[in-house]
Amino acid sequence: MAIDTSKNSYTIIFSIIMVVVVGSLLAGISSSLSDTIKTNKKIEKMQNILYAMGVTHPEDVNESVPEAQAEELFKKYVGEEQYIIVGDKATKTNEAFKIEVKKEQDKVKADASYQQKLSMFIGKKDGKEFYIVPVRGNGLWGPVWAYLSLDKDMVVQGAFFDHQTETPGLGANIKEAFFRDDFKGEHTFDAQGNYQGIAIKKGNGDPKNDRKTDNAVDAMAGATITGDGVAAMIKKGLGLYVPYFKTLK
Repeated sequence: MAIDTSKNSYTIIFSIIMVVVVGSLLAGISSSLSDTIKTNKKIEKMQNILYAMGVTHPEDVNESVPEAQAEELFKKYVGEEQYIIVGDKATKTNEAFKIEVKKEQDKVKADASYQQKLSMFIGKKDGKEFYIVPVRGNGLWGPVWAYLSLDKDMVVQGAFFDHQTETPGLGANIKEAFFRDDFKGEHTFDAQGNYQGIAIKKGNGDPKNDRKTDNAVDAMAGATITGDGVAAMIKKGLGLYVPYFKTLK
């Protein structure tokens, strides 16, 4: 008996079968790749932390360390110096690596009384100590995030920025070395000891960012909203760490 493919019922049944089959295939593929995805995210996080503290590719200082070397170098420069911070208290624990800023931010949104858990990594390189912290915010089209390396006075020693959907050639330039390097040496406190963060200003009058105590870097051309989002991310994200850093003084 021939099937009448012109009927609406045939189209509906065929569509349902295709959705089930394709959905099952995608679920199977996702499940089979889950371990690989987790490993890749772990490696990328290590690369970003290392970049922020100045451990870069041996052949190009503007690139992250090779994936194959990330775990070994992370163990060398950071190792067990991983902390979860709540308020002004820091607890040494490898669980710090598992902290996801977005999930912690979502918990705060759901319950204003929730004390956000912050992760921090202390790296040592060339006799210097670096406090590396992750921050996350919003750009023009989607999320932006960063790893910032600080000294005990919260002066920036290095930075790594990334984004999800910012405009190529404009807001997406936060990933470029010329933008990241502007933050090196920038102070987050003013001369009176008040926390300010780091503004991203148009017409800052300091295109080479020689002034490191003005709490500002020069803005990117054509990317004002992305720059404002990054500045807000830094001010709010780093601000959460201020109580802890005050205990180091």
